[in-house]
Amino acid sequence: MNTQSTLDQLRQLKLYGMAGCYQAVLEQPIHQQPEPHLLLGMLTEAEIQQREIGRTELYLRSSKLRYQALPEQVNCSSERGLLKEQLIQLCDGLFIQKGDNILITGATGCGKSFLACAIGRKACMLGYRTIYYSMNRFLEAIGTARLDGTYLKWLNTIAKTPLLILDDFGLKPLDVDSRLTLLQIMEDRYRKGATIITSQLPVNKWYDYINEPTLADAILDRLTAHAHKIDLKGKSLRRAK
Repeated sequence: MNTQSTLDQLRQLKLYGMAGCYQAVLEQPIHQQPEPHLLLGMLTEAEIQQREIGRTELYLRSSKLRYQALPEQVNCSSERGLLKEQLIQLCDGLFIQKGDNILITGATGCGKSFLACAIGRKACMLGYRTIYYSMNRFLEAIGTARLDGTYLKWLNTIAKTPLLILDDFGLKPLDVDSRLTLLQIMEDRYRKGATIITSQLPVNKWYDYINEPTLADAILDRLTAHAHKIDLKGKSLRRAK
C-alpha cells in the first residue's frame, strides 16, 4: 500500500487529524521522519487535538451565545465588584462539575451579559455543552415546545446540558406555565447542571418578580442554595464606547 492510499483511507475514516499529521511527516526528508512508534504517538495526539477543536466549534455554534466574549476581555476591578482572581476561578469549570449556579446582577449596560457569555465560551472550550437564552427567547421556546409537541424532549435537552445561561431575567412577566416550567428545569438541574442568570433586579427582588409565593420559594431555593453571586457596579459600558 502506498502513502497516498493510506492518506485516502484515513480521510475516508474521517481521521482528519491523523491525515494532516501524516501528510506533514511525508513532506519531511526521509532521514528526519520519526520512528514508527513515535509516529504512532504523533498521529494519535494530532487526532485527539483535531477532535477537541471540532467539539469546541460545535459547542460554540450550538450554544448561540449573544457575544463572542473571552474572559481576558472582561473588565475586572474591585470598583466593578469583580476581581480577576474570582473570574479565573469561575472559568476553570469546577462550578459546572459541582452543579453550582452563578447569579449576576447590576444596572443595564454594566457587562452582565458579556461576562455570562465569556464564562459560557470558556465552558465550551473546556468541553461543556452550553445553551444560551435571553429570557424573551426562553419564554418563546416554552410556548413553541408546547405547541409542536416537543415540550418533554426540550425539557430533557435542557436537563442534560451542563451549562444553561438565562439572560435578562426579570424583564418580562412570567405566566403560570413559565413559572411551572422554570421550577421543573431548576428541579431537574439541581446539583446536576450549572445555571448562569443575569438580571437588572437584585436577587432579593426575584421573589416578587416570580409573583407566586409557593413557586418562588421552590425556584429560588434551588437557584440560590449553591450559588456564586456577582453584583456588577459602575457606569454603562455601552455609553463608554
